[in-house]
Amino acid sequence: MAFEFIKKLPTPDEIREEFPLPPALRELKQQRDAEIKDVITGKSHKFLVIIGPCSADNEEAVCDYISRLARVNEKVKDKLILIPRIYTNKPRTTGEGYKGIIHQPDPEKKPDFLAGLIAMRKMHIRAIEESGLTAADEMLYPENWRYLSDILSYVAIGARSVEDQQHRLTVSGFDVPAGMKNPTSGDFSVMLNSVYAAQHPHSFIYRGWEVNTTGNELAHTILRGAVNKYGRSLPNYHYEDLNTLIQLYGERNLQNPACIIDTNHSNSNKQYEQQVRIAKEVMHNRKLNPDIRCLVKGLMIESYIEGGCQKIGEGIYGKSITDPCLSWEASERLIYDLAEYE
Repeated sequence: MAFEFIKKLPTPDEIREEFPLPPALRELKQQRDAEIKDVITGKSHKFLVIIGPCSADNEEAVCDYISRLARVNEKVKDKLILIPRIYTNKPRTTGEGYKGIIHQPDPEKKPDFLAGLIAMRKMHIRAIEESGLTAADEMLYPENWRYLSDILSYVAIGARSVEDQQHRLTVSGFDVPAGMKNPTSGDFSVMLNSVYAAQHPHSFIYRGWEVNTTGNELAHTILRGAVNKYGRSLPNYHYEDLNTLIQLYGERNLQNPACIIDTNHSNSNKQYEQQVRIAKEVMHNRKLNPDIRCLVKGLMIESYIEGGCQKIGEGIYGKSITDPCLSWEASERLIYDLAEYE
């Protein structure tokens, strides 16, 4: 056999029992979930800002960053809802490179999945305790959802996962908003088909169980740019792109039309400092067009303490070891500017 079975990992129930979310934090999550849901459904006119490191590689730096974010949140909470990115799984285009804390709790050491599951959960809980902010993560592995399903307030489905049946079906059982990114090809119909699938009930096999889901009315779209056949990035956050998405939503029977704009990745060609300009263009377009204002519910921004990125082993505190991120100073200024638009 080509598989080597190394050790059986604890089930989500076992991990959750060993590292439970305290009752006070469960209540806090319920409040945050309700506020975020109201934005997606249009009941609230607040604006979502999903912001934080490309990858949550270091608990100390991540929690430091999120505590800073919490202080800013207090100043803008009448207009914005800040949702920290705590991304613990990272898709790798070639399969090589750092895959997230669940693989490697220490990026400089070999994979340790048991330690990774524990580190992932402990970091998420600590972040809520210290900041009062519940977080977003990417669901790279659908079978891992229940390790964090009692903690997360937002989930993203990546460009390479959005066409996968298991991801779509698993999202249909979520009770929190799930953003379905456009695929790397940029095809809007693929993204919208994914939203349709996620919003409807399904029966399938999940973690060895036959399950039924009710559908997730909070599934929505994320525009992250595309890559053409020559490998060049094509942004899709412009005024014309948003009008096209509005038209395509109108042709489909989808609940709660909503879109988040990812300001990095192919939208910025990974030129991380361009995220500021892109965010402001999106906000300007929301002011120009009430239909765009109604559709675009938030932004996704890659940001950390130090700007840019570093190689694993360089040891610069609060600097990304995956995609380059906006610095804290630039991020703080941008958040206040976004609040001014609202």
